[in-house]
Amino acid sequence: MTTNRWLILAVLFFARLTMAFQFQSVAALSPLIIDNFDVGLSEIGFLIGLYFAPGIFFALPGGAVAARFGDKRIVAVGLVLMLAGGVLIALTKDWNIFTAGRLIVGAGGVILNVVMTKMVVDWFASKELSTAMAIFINSWPVGVALALLILPILATTAGLSFAWWALAGLVGAGLLFFALIYNAPEGVVAVTKTSERTTIPLVAVTLAGVVWALYNAALAMIFSFGPAFLTQEGYALTQAASLTSLFMVIFAIALPLGGIVADKTGRKDAIIYLSLLSFAALMPVAVFVPDSAFIVFCVLGALFAFGGGPTMTLPAEVLSPASRTTGMGIFFTIYYVLMMIAPRIGGGVAESLDDAGAAILVGAGLSLAAAASLAAFRLQVRHQGPGG
Repeated sequence: MTTNRWLILAVLFFARLTMAFQFQSVAALSPLIIDNFDVGLSEIGFLIGLYFAPGIFFALPGGAVAARFGDKRIVAVGLVLMLAGGVLIALTKDWNIFTAGRLIVGAGGVILNVVMTKMVVDWFASKELSTAMAIFINSWPVGVALALLILPILATTAGLSFAWWALAGLVGAGLLFFALIYNAPEGVVAVTKTSERTTIPLVAVTLAGVVWALYNAALAMIFSFGPAFLTQEGYALTQAASLTSLFMVIFAIALPLGGIVADKTGRKDAIIYLSLLSFAALMPVAVFVPDSAFIVFCVLGALFAFGGGPTMTLPAEVLSPASRTTGMGIFFTIYYVLMMIAPRIGGGVAESLDDAGAAILVGAGLSLAAAASLAAFRLQVRHQGPGG
């Protein structure tokens, strides 16, 4: 049995990286997909959003099923779904089957997000949880960046089909490593079987989910509307894309550092508030003083990243080991719902005002709302006590 928790974290990191890689594949290969299937950008946007759609329906039951049948078994099922959907995509030349494959890989990704986050808590709840969680969630930007770098090269040199098969092979490797190496820490397997009889601190978990969802929704405004805003303000398209990418690179570097600082200082809430309030204060500066965008994006790439790891530890404060899987299902259901709604709101506001900067300001408002939700969460925890 593997007892090295950092090796366990590496396995979970790699498995989730394959999920991010698979998610980003459509955007990374979009020009070739458009040519291959004779579709437009609207269909590409549909595919990107489709990946998240299963989360609204499967996040909560996925957690409950894992609580009943075991975390490792259910995560393996999720990876198998990702592999099966990836193979289906690689084999087909039919758009409808391609779309079905995308939906299948999205369903598998939901399971990974919900249950593997709980696995990190199981292994690190007693020590260095913010650090471990920051490293774990960093698998997403790293996977996205690698997909943007690697997949276009593979597709242009060896063909689109080869890129899809390479992606399926990567997911298969993640499944193999997970199946061979992962095991639950002592005591978790036995207690998980009784989780269905455990009370869930619903209000606290909901508030924690709202904080995480709003944090990510604010971040999504940068990735979704940053390039459009910058080009609107006179930046060349390549400059706008590079500046937005720079934000992501800095974010990925700083993300683990925020977790380390939170663990070393014990000032988790202070770091989260710094992250959220700096976003709310500085993004309007970038909107109203566009010449400051470079400096603002660089500074915020670091500051906003600091809050990611500590924010993901909030559910661990109120969920007992027996309630973690179901509780994380609730947590991620809220995340998926708000992540589906928020970009549409941002885009709608920007379109109605004919100003992409309005969407960035919506992100600043979401960040403020996340800070208020954190305050409400803290009041609820004090009222009910740790562990729910």
